[in-house]
Amino acid sequence: MSRKKLVEDIKRNPAHFYRQPNDVMRDRRFTDAERLEILAAWESTAVGAELDRIAEVMLEAQKQTDK
Repeated sequence: MSRKKLVEDIKRNPAHFYRQPNDVMRDRRFTDAERLEILAAWESTAVGAELDRIAEVMLEAQKQTDK
C-alpha cells in the first residue's frame, strides 16, 4: 500500500488505526502536514471530550511545526 493511500484510509477512520490522537503525532511514517490532515479528519467526526482532546493535540502539533 502506498503512503498516500494509507493516509487517505486513515483519514476516513482514524480511530480504527489509532487509540488516541497523541498516537497520530508519534507516528513518524508521515510528515507533519500529513499528521495534521489526519487529526483534522478525526476532529471533523469527533464529539464531546474526544473533540476537546483532538483540539489540544492539534494546537500542540501546530506549535511544534511552527518552530
